[in-house]
Parts: sequence; structure tokens; C-alpha cells
Amino acid sequence: MTKTEQPSRSIAEWVTFSVASLIVAIIVSLVGYTWLNEKNQPPILSVTKKQTIREVDGQFYVPFEVENTGGDTAESVQIMAELLINGKVTETGEQQIDFLSSGETEEGAFIFSQNPRQGQLNLRVGSYKLP
Repeated sequence: MTKTEQPSRSIAEWVTFSVASLIVAIIVSLVGYTWLNEKNQPPILSVTKKQTIREVDGQFYVPFEVENTGGDTAESVQIMAELLINGKVTETGEQQIDFLSSGETEEGAFIFSQNPRQGQLNLRVGSYKLP
């Protein structure tokens, strides 16, 4: 029985092995870090009206911003607006945002035929669903 000798590894093989091992170690550590520090909170959604209301061709554009400060992603986020003039709801509007991940902000606008400055405008998040 003869013993065959394994050829020694070249420097290029050792460098390639080291780089590949480093990449795998980084990926494993990032997955572990994400898993340990993941916020297991439901979505926390807030909507704010921006200050600038603009009028174009007799229509009033009211920009808004919705933000998810929670841990999970929200799908089908429904934003609702009510315009009250003299205590009565004169116009309503709805927006649908497909998804809003944690820390993400989306912008949109409601369009009214009556001036929102002459009444009270209420914006709120109506609903969402979990993916």
C-alpha cells in the first residue's frame, strides 16, 4: 500500500478560502444580530397633515405624511380624511397605501372642493393588515 501525498495548498487557495470564510462569518453574524435585536412590535402608524395647502382650479390639495414607527410591516394602510364645516361633515376622502415597513414614511394628498381652512380637517389611519 502506497501512501499518496496531498499537494500543499497554494497561497491563492488560502486567500480564497479565507475571504469565503470571512463572508460566511459576516452573513451569519448579521443574521444573528438582526434576530436578537428585532422589534417584535406591531405597526405603530401616525398620520400628519403638512402645512401647505394649495389651490389649483378651485380644488384644494392637502398633503399628508404617514409613518410606521413600529416593528412590523403594515399592508393595505387606509388613511381617512373628514372635512367639517360648521360642525357638519361636508367632504370625506380615503387613501390606500399598499405597504409600509418599519421606519418607512409615505406621502400623499387629499383633494377637496371646499377650502379646508374654513373648517376643521381630521386625518386618521383607518385600518391596516399584517402581511
